[in-house]
Amino acid sequence: MNYDLAIIGGGIVGLATAREVTERFPSLSITVIEKEADLALHQTGRNSGVIHAGVYYQPGSLKARFCKEGVEATIRFCKDHALPFDQCGKLLVATEGPELDRMAALQERCLANGLPVERLDAAELVRREPHIRGVGALFVPTTGIVDYGLVARTMGQLVIERGGEILTGTCVDTIREEPAGVTIGAGGRTIKARHLIVCAGVMADRMARLCGLDLDFQIVPFRGEYYRLGAGKNDIISHLIYPIPDPALPFLGVHLTRMIGGYVTVGPNAVLAFAREGYRFTDISPKDLSEMIAYPGFRRVIRANLRSGLSEMWNSLSKRRYLALCRRYCPELTLDDLEPHRSGIRAQAVLADGTLVHDFLIRETARSIHVCNAPSPAATSAIPIARELAQRAAARFGWRQSLAS
Repeated sequence: MNYDLAIIGGGIVGLATAREVTERFPSLSITVIEKEADLALHQTGRNSGVIHAGVYYQPGSLKARFCKEGVEATIRFCKDHALPFDQCGKLLVATEGPELDRMAALQERCLANGLPVERLDAAELVRREPHIRGVGALFVPTTGIVDYGLVARTMGQLVIERGGEILTGTCVDTIREEPAGVTIGAGGRTIKARHLIVCAGVMADRMARLCGLDLDFQIVPFRGEYYRLGAGKNDIISHLIYPIPDPALPFLGVHLTRMIGGYVTVGPNAVLAFAREGYRFTDISPKDLSEMIAYPGFRRVIRANLRSGLSEMWNSLSKRRYLALCRRYCPELTLDDLEPHRSGIRAQAVLADGTLVHDFLIRETARSIHVCNAPSPAATSAIPIARELAQRAAARFGWRQSLAS
């Protein structure tokens, strides 16, 4: 099985990259390697489905640039392929006076990132969202919702239609880089490719090490747990409702999200997972857990965030505490309103000194390119990330001269 390019990872970033490469360089033979039986089963298919506007990200960062570009690109893709989406906008709600200063800082961040934003007082907030309470809010109209799993699978179909291959149920065990190419061992198969792009999400660091990269980070998994509101609450909000986030943490807080399926979810929190694919509290991987504990960066980040980490853990175990987070801005919700819903995993890169990697992180070897850190808003940013990877690959691997048609 010989290809010009292999892509490891059948999530939205890997599939968007495969789509971009097959469009720009149609003469390349390409395969996507996915360990699961279907595409988009992990971060892509287990998030809140938000098309993020780019409110929170450092101006000039990859996240800020790719997220803003990604809103337009995602919506254009949905329109081109008749996929459902709704650009409903979102409200960032301050629930107490001290949050107003943080809200003002977010407004400045919106303006610095070139985003439209409107500040609302408490009365206007209630007029627009009668079930929501707060002392003020920011309205960001470009935020939307979509089914990223459907988007990813549509991208996969386009790759196949253009002559690419997708290998599901194929778990990569070994990668060997040589002067002439890359040899991948996967579930008894041997796959040879001239070049490799890795978009492996929560397994990004392990794939990078297989390629010989000397890493200064490790992936730490955080589980985001959701509830779904009962059908009687499907119309409780018209926009997405977010709290004002804690700037010291990379997580946005528990929010109310309208979903493409017509229902509303509550979440996510951000609780340390004891397995890289640990979607339940009881999921424990001795390998993953021992690897985390042995990593100095993990121990440092836990010490630095012990109080908030324990609080998140307790919120995970107590439905009543979780409800209290929602009732700060939606006081009518009750325990009976919170119904079970699937959880997700955020793959967070952590440096050896305990610093969380806030921006997207891309590393390269002679014959491979690795997306090493791509948490939210990676789904929104998938098409711009794919463009960046295709441009880097063309420059590094010489596709323009030798292989592009």
